[in-house]
Amino acid sequence: GSSLLMLFALIFLYVLHGRETGTFTFAIDQLATHPLPLTWQVWLFAAFLLALGVKIPVVPVHIWLPDAHTEAPTAGSVILAGILLKTGVFALFRIAFPLFPSAALMAKPVLLILGVAGLFYAGWIAFSQTDIKRLVAYSSIAHMGLIVIGLAVWTGLTIHGALLQMINHGLSTSALFIMIGMLGERVESRKIADLGGLWTRMPVFAAFFLLFALSSMGLPGLNNFVGEILILVGAFHPHPVAAVFGIVGMVLTLLYILKLLQGALFGPGQPGLIAWDLTVREFFILGVLAVAVLFIGLHPGPLLGFFDAPTRELLNYPIGPAGG
Repeated sequence: GSSLLMLFALIFLYVLHGRETGTFTFAIDQLATHPLPLTWQVWLFAAFLLALGVKIPVVPVHIWLPDAHTEAPTAGSVILAGILLKTGVFALFRIAFPLFPSAALMAKPVLLILGVAGLFYAGWIAFSQTDIKRLVAYSSIAHMGLIVIGLAVWTGLTIHGALLQMINHGLSTSALFIMIGMLGERVESRKIADLGGLWTRMPVFAAFFLLFALSSMGLPGLNNFVGEILILVGAFHPHPVAAVFGIVGMVLTLLYILKLLQGALFGPGQPGLIAWDLTVREFFILGVLAVAVLFIGLHPGPLLGFFDAPTRELLNYPIGPAGG
């Protein structure tokens, strides 16, 4: 339903540009050069923001995601976390902001509030979850909130951090969903209370789970830390309050990840729990993701270099202070 608003906005923009210029096109570079009255920009940007806010998702239009993750098979959760959520942020970056720069500038405080709200609300709800998959689903919403903060601040550092964090979130959260699926095949339960003692029963599985959980937590030396620190440091100068709230929100991430690790890996083992360790195929799947997590965490320069040219192009649009 929300995506229909974006479709109508695109058709409206197509017809308007065609009538005034004689060229009917959906090309972003041509549509972005066509000046629009501020009122139209606001309404069209609002249609984009609602549609893409559901896709990201931002609070309060997030409620579909935990249920979708809970009911989806492992492959569905991986596609959601690894790819589909990022299309919402990407479209804001690449389409909505360049097309409606004045409206985007006006919406930056709203996006900051939505990002901080998602970080805190989803983190708090994640802490109360007893289902391991729902916990990771709410953590996914919290991480996307931090990406929205990076988008709203709109500086070189935060854009680099947000773009990198989209990749990082896809790696670490998808890996956790894959491992939750593996765990479900073994113990047929996702309740934290039904687990415990996996470190002694499944040491290789537990080591991989610990690595990806620490990555999601933002441990220095792992991939998520790089994106998070770029966003928070880049946000501190123009928006110190939002940066401080972002740092405090990351503390909630520590709390629910530590709760998850204590309950699933290091808690007392459940009597009668029979589980086997990773197979060769599973080890290879997780090993590839682990190498990517470590490489980005220890040597992010090559990946960040890919973002330099598009970031400079995005910053040319008059969205931030003095065009930056």
